Amino acid sequence: MNTLQKICLGLVIIGALNWGMVGLFQFDLIASIFGGSDEILPRIIYTLVAIAGVVNIGLLFHDLD
Repeated sequence: MNTLQKICLGLVIIGALNWGMVGLFQFDLIASIFGGSDEILPRIIYTLVAIAGVVNIGLLFHDLD
């Protein structure tokens, strides 16, 4: 696994934990830290998490020997 995929995997994990908190507790940690979901910084973070998910699709087709 290269460095880019490791960084992307970290972002995907952060996004998954955030979505878990939204689903279980109706609490968006990213939005609350960075001033609400309508602000630009949380939207950038959400976009980076989405891009990281797309980058990590390749992991599904890799052998993890």
